[in-house]
Amino acid sequence: MTVFNDILIPRFKEAFTLSYFQAMLVQFAFFGAYFVGSVIYFIISVTKGDPIAKIGYKNGVVVGLLISALGSALFWPASTAGSYPMFLAALFVVGLGFAMLQIAANPYVTILGPEKTASSRLNLAQGFNSIGTTIGPLIGGWLIFQYFAKTGANGADSVKVPYLAFCVVFVVLAIIFYFLSLPSIAEEKIQPGAGALKYPHVVLGIGAIFMYVGGEVSVGSSIINFLGQPGVAGLSAIQASRFVSLYWGGLLIGRFMGAAELSDLKASTKKMALILIPIVSCVFLWLAQSAPLDALRSGLNASAFNLWKEHFVSDAPIFAHYAPFLVLCWLLFQFGKSQAGRTLMIFSTTVVLLLLTAILVGGTVAMWCVVAVGLFTSIGWSNTFSLAIEGVGPLKSQASSLLVMAILGGALLPPLQGYIADVTKSLQFSFIIPMIAYGYVAYYGAKGHVIRK
Repeated sequence: MTVFNDILIPRFKEAFTLSYFQAMLVQFAFFGAYFVGSVIYFIISVTKGDPIAKIGYKNGVVVGLLISALGSALFWPASTAGSYPMFLAALFVVGLGFAMLQIAANPYVTILGPEKTASSRLNLAQGFNSIGTTIGPLIGGWLIFQYFAKTGANGADSVKVPYLAFCVVFVVLAIIFYFLSLPSIAEEKIQPGAGALKYPHVVLGIGAIFMYVGGEVSVGSSIINFLGQPGVAGLSAIQASRFVSLYWGGLLIGRFMGAAELSDLKASTKKMALILIPIVSCVFLWLAQSAPLDALRSGLNASAFNLWKEHFVSDAPIFAHYAPFLVLCWLLFQFGKSQAGRTLMIFSTTVVLLLLTAILVGGTVAMWCVVAVGLFTSIGWSNTFSLAIEGVGPLKSQASSLLVMAILGGALLPPLQGYIADVTKSLQFSFIIPMIAYGYVAYYGAKGHVIRK
């Protein structure tokens, strides 16, 4: 659902005649809610004790899902009223729910095993999450720009039904989680106070999460408009949305590879996994990209199957261009030597170099450099998060709320990039904002996470 924001930005920009800065307020409202929700959680944990310790991880997930359902339902009156501020308010409520989900789910995954392999488990969980972020832009672009698109005073009506569907899904998931039997892990009761802030690597990790999320969201939010520029690729919004899918598909590939490389699997098993994962994932992406959604509405008949096959063959050049980046990703994992911090530093530095190339070169080279950022930003969240809460004992939930608070970067950096694009009249140059952000993440992977006293 988060990557649907990348579809909403150009849709609302057109529907409400917005500037780049105004359109990027979509991300400000959504990720700003993470900050507000996390501040509320942190204040409660400081004054009353950790809420997760009282209600449990599972109930924390249920609460987050129900709040997200409410926010999704608010899209219906916002669409009916044709009000951009109401859409932003609905996104804010969804973000509040997601903040609670992040606070509950991330530390829960890390404590299901030893700290040494926490990054592996978080990458695995994020890998499955990336399946959704990969097919999301494809389905979202088709639904919003084609299937539900209507003519009229504004085109915002096209988001009404998709977000109502999200509401239903969240309610169903909340019911399932409420009755589901999950491992219960006892955390000792936390006394009031801000104990997590006494750890320097947690404080530096807050900055790293801020920069990582801000950089990742800034790039993803800009792809459709960037690829639509004549000097880059000149693609239509629906064509460019497929590359948004490829961008997030890179996160899918990298996270599954990271789950294998950072685990305690045998060396031979790791080598095999690092070869098979990109191949299988690429086939999945290829099939998803080439799916004829309009034809499949009537079922997978012979006509739809033949059309799918034609699209699959015609899309071959796209994945031929993408293949060298996969090889580079495999090589960088070898240099990472199964160390979460080292791998984070290497991959973030690669992102800096890709964005610098996109700024200086332009054209199709810039296009592929920006799209490939997804592959190398993949392990950023999982590695940073697990390193930042390592060694804090029962303060994991409080540290988690602080880290989720730093998702504010996703609210602030995209509008800043939009402002730079408006002022300089160059969306290409504005990629200097995420480039600087990833520079700090590289520092955290190299030095910041080891400063413990």
